[in-house]
Amino acid sequence: MAPVPSLPIKVGHIDDVQELRKAKPATVPERFIRDMADRPKVVPNLSSSLDIPIIDLSKLMKTDKDEVMQLKTACEEWGFFQVLNHGIDLNVVEDIENVAKDFFMLPLQEKQKYPMAPGTVQGYGQAFVFSENQKLDWCNMFALGVEPPCIRNPKLWPSKPVDFRETLEIYSREVRKLCKTLLKYIAVSLGLKGDVFEEMFGVAVQAVRMNYYPPCSRPDLVLGLSPHSDGSALTVLQQGKDSSVGLQILKGQTWVPVQPIPNALVINIGDTLEVLTNGKYKSVEHRAVTHKERDRLSIVTFYAPSYDIELGPMAELVDEKNPCRYRRYNHGEYSKHYVTNKLQGKRTLDFAKIQSKTSN
Repeated sequence: MAPVPSLPIKVGHIDDVQELRKAKPATVPERFIRDMADRPKVVPNLSSSLDIPIIDLSKLMKTDKDEVMQLKTACEEWGFFQVLNHGIDLNVVEDIENVAKDFFMLPLQEKQKYPMAPGTVQGYGQAFVFSENQKLDWCNMFALGVEPPCIRNPKLWPSKPVDFRETLEIYSREVRKLCKTLLKYIAVSLGLKGDVFEEMFGVAVQAVRMNYYPPCSRPDLVLGLSPHSDGSALTVLQQGKDSSVGLQILKGQTWVPVQPIPNALVINIGDTLEVLTNGKYKSVEHRAVTHKERDRLSIVTFYAPSYDIELGPMAELVDEKNPCRYRRYNHGEYSKHYVTNKLQGKRTLDFAKIQSKTSN
């Protein structure tokens, strides 16, 4: 089963941002206005040297040594990359974008047939809200567990648009293949056997979250999505065609916007891979910002080990120079910890870190 909170949670009133935008286009309610330190700042023109790496999967699949080194550098130095020639038919990519957009454009009462219960991460609404005074993201979400079948909640799979279910099934199968392929070459880049992650993960968990960010009259005051790292092993992000630039990643102390490349998918390393590689490949904090006039759609797939698996740093990546930094733990317990805490940078990874002992 997908992780759920053990106690009831009070989240207070949460405005639907699409409805808010329709009714009061110039209004930003207090719960969405960030504290000064958390507000997005205008990013100056950044040089192309700050563009995230681009990986050509067709070259990787020929075990092109230069491309494997590119992948290694991307994982070590960025934790993010865009993948070209990913092998997913562009019609499939277009279809999932269309049904996602069509879902968000449905009347509110139709979308509310699939509510996201407080403290959970499936359904329509806002995830990661755990109190009545918590700041809210300028975003509507629709999230579903996909694989294995036991994490699905069939009541939350919508009947409209009529082709939603079939389209998501087809898309998810293709993304699952892509994740397995990428993990194979990530293993190779670490000097490991290509099938090491697939054998370790068991029946991998896969979930999808669709995010819709309406325009906001004061994008300088709000965030589309709070800063966080992902609890997954790998995350695959599809940015909507003609959407505003919204994804930003934290590089050093700078928030770097990710410029979408046509027909590419954005890949990022999750906390789980950071633990398995003993910190050699790190998950990276990222967030979403909004735009004054343009909306944004993204479709995100999270790929992770089975909830039954016990995880810890791989023995091949622990030595005297790189002592063990993370404890062993059950992945299901970590997943529960992740989804029952608000998004707050990389704080959820503290769950797995070996804390250094200091005397008082």
